[in-house]
Amino acid sequence: MERDCEVKASKFKRICVFCGSSQGRKTSYQEAATELGKVLVSRNIDLVYGGGSIGLMGLVSQAVHDGGRHVMGVIPKTLMPQELTGVTVGEVKAVSGMHQRKAEMARHSDAFIALPGGYGTLEELLEVITWAQLGIHDKPVGLLNVDGYYNSLLSFIDKAVEEGFISPNARYIIVSAPTAKELVKKLEEYEARHERVASKLSWEMEQLGYSHNYDISR
Repeated sequence: MERDCEVKASKFKRICVFCGSSQGRKTSYQEAATELGKVLVSRNIDLVYGGGSIGLMGLVSQAVHDGGRHVMGVIPKTLMPQELTGVTVGEVKAVSGMHQRKAEMARHSDAFIALPGGYGTLEELLEVITWAQLGIHDKPVGLLNVDGYYNSLLSFIDKAVEEGFISPNARYIIVSAPTAKELVKKLEEYEARHERVASKLSWEMEQLGYSHNYDISR
């Protein structure tokens, strides 16, 4: 009985979560966001996210905060007014813009998870996948594929592999699972299989237009 009550710590200290600023039309999306927060708490993992209290972003951050883990919300100063994004729980890190926001989120995280979301979520997700392919970081990237939300995206990526635009090994940069518990487990077991485009170079963020203070590699 005591063993069941023990908290199993993760290899990750902090996970960055990308997700929608809307809650979506299905309650399953909202339930998945809250459940992901609870899974992070149960594994002693802190949260890094895009700040605010609206949509799925608010649900996952509140669940982690309520569970006693640290929450860091990274948000551009332009989006800080409460009427735009609500109130960020936990630590607020204000940045100058969207590019710096992504660099800061990546720099403070050991892995990435995307919940259902729209354009912003996809843009953030695809950028960290691209950074992994280039060799800028070796952090695992996961899709929480709630009710098959990301099936079409995964089919598109498989088509890109089939047509020769993505290498077969690079396909495995993305880890997916239907539940938070299963996804975190897969991310912990992740081992890179792809060839990094510039694996022998020392990537620094100024190569992407940022200062040297925003190095996201391990």
